[in-house]
Amino acid sequence: MNIITAEQLKTILENDDPIVIDARGGADALERYNQAHLESAQFVDLETDLSEKADDPASGGRHPLPRPEDFGRFLGILGISPSSTVVVYDDKKGANAAARFWWMLKAAGHEKVYVVSGGLDAINAAGIQLTQKAATLHALEEYPVKGWHMPLVDADDVALAAADPDSMVIDVREHYRYLGESEPIDLVAGHIPGAVNIPYTSNLDNLGEFMSPADLAAKYKDAFADKDPRKVIVHCGSGVTACHTLLALAEAGLHGASLYVGSWSEWSRSERPIATGEA
Repeated sequence: MNIITAEQLKTILENDDPIVIDARGGADALERYNQAHLESAQFVDLETDLSEKADDPASGGRHPLPRPEDFGRFLGILGISPSSTVVVYDDKKGANAAARFWWMLKAAGHEKVYVVSGGLDAINAAGIQLTQKAATLHALEEYPVKGWHMPLVDADDVALAAADPDSMVIDVREHYRYLGESEPIDLVAGHIPGAVNIPYTSNLDNLGEFMSPADLAAKYKDAFADKDPRKVIVHCGSGVTACHTLLALAEAGLHGASLYVGSWSEWSRSERPIATGEA
């Protein structure tokens, strides 16, 4: 289990003494956290804690991963040890920084980490108390992170996979961005030739919460059409919302798909071919 409901969160809070992480992105992330967050939740910033500063997005994209050892030091500051139960949520239905934190912690080798389906909205709707009080850190020694243990690929790997009929490259961005109708963030509109579009929002039901594991499994098994999940690469704009789909795949029991961290923000700046429309 990787995803929990707000009701399951109540049980974990009562019985497991978890480390609770409020992960957010954007220039006003800390301001939003200060307005309302789960009591005891520690703030994690997508831009500074879960990403390394991107000097040149053409090499690594807009949200490149930090070095594993730097992430290990940060986990120690948060008080996370290999035996910790960790719960993470964000204010974007779990689609943004929470999924990225989940992926990074799993890639660091951590076992017990859960994302709250529906994020802060679901927590609030379940009647769990929110606060404006900042959490107190109880730092530990550095978490032992010896490299990333989840599959990662680079742009060359993506180019090969997109041309391989036994592989699949999934673009999880909104359909209009995939089509190249407009591009609100990166410099060029369009998509990687050969990539298929399965928007990350299709992992959610009409309430904005994750679909059931069975429904996710049915959806992606149909999309894969007998392809091995280990031959699947997932990307987005900058390697963040791609983690939402990797989380959905893990919850569906489909393991082994790779993350292309550089994603469209790198590909579109590196003089590689670009497609538009449905092709």
